[in-house]
Amino acid sequence: MNATQWETLTDFTKWLGREGLCKVDETPKGWYIQYIDRDPETIRRQLELEKKKKQDLDDEEKTAKFIEEQVRRGLEGKEQEVPVFTELSRENDEEKVTFNLNKGACSSAGATSSKSGSLGPSALKTLGSTASVKRKESSQSSAQSKEKKKKKSALDEIMEIEEEKKRTARTDYWLQPEIIVKIITKKLGEKYHKKKGIVKEVIDKYTAVVKMIDSGDKLKLDQTHLETVIPAPGKRILVLNGGYRGNEGTLESINEKTFSATIVIETGPLKGRRVEGIQYEDISKLA
Repeated sequence: MNATQWETLTDFTKWLGREGLCKVDETPKGWYIQYIDRDPETIRRQLELEKKKKQDLDDEEKTAKFIEEQVRRGLEGKEQEVPVFTELSRENDEEKVTFNLNKGACSSAGATSSKSGSLGPSALKTLGSTASVKRKESSQSSAQSKEKKKKKSALDEIMEIEEEKKRTARTDYWLQPEIIVKIITKKLGEKYHKKKGIVKEVIDKYTAVVKMIDSGDKLKLDQTHLETVIPAPGKRILVLNGGYRGNEGTLESINEKTFSATIVIETGPLKGRRVEGIQYEDISKLA
């Protein structure tokens, strides 16, 4: 560094960060330097990514408002269950209502028979009114049950729409923490080429800090220099793209002709679902 304006390499590293030429991070194990790509294509890709992110947020907000509106309409349309009471009236004032109160358990049958025989038309009318109230309550309960089924069907329909939307929406980034990846670039030399590591941190969606499994070295790499790792059947995987992105699962089998796999989702509301034809690049082995 004697022939430069910097006394030490550390000063030079800090200068690169201040000038905005590189992203510089100081860690307990040393300095990490990442070149800032000013290429117009890279800038265009970042702008498109920000635009897509804003559009996704707008879609989520619209969906939330739609669900809220459905719930509000459901509450407004719900009929409050009100009991119906009828007045006990006697059409014939001269008619007598008698009660036969007998002592002892053995005479209870006779008392019931006598009481039943003593009920007049007015009492029968009262019983008829009670039965009418019960029928009305049963009808209201049946209507409410149908309304609940209708609301549930609407909610299921919304969930299906959201699931289909996520399934068809793909992104150009796929890195996730705690997945195992393989280095495919030769720029780092034979020491790291085709070697596996664990993603410990994701930076700006496209860059990963990878800890090598065999040496323990940490490298900061772009996703274009990495590829996913497909484990043996029965091992745990993470879905990296498509509608099931973010869900953990188990690899059931692979199809070498179509470069695809069959998995079983193990987390989230879709737990237990069997998914066929998922591409190799959409899943990776979990650490």
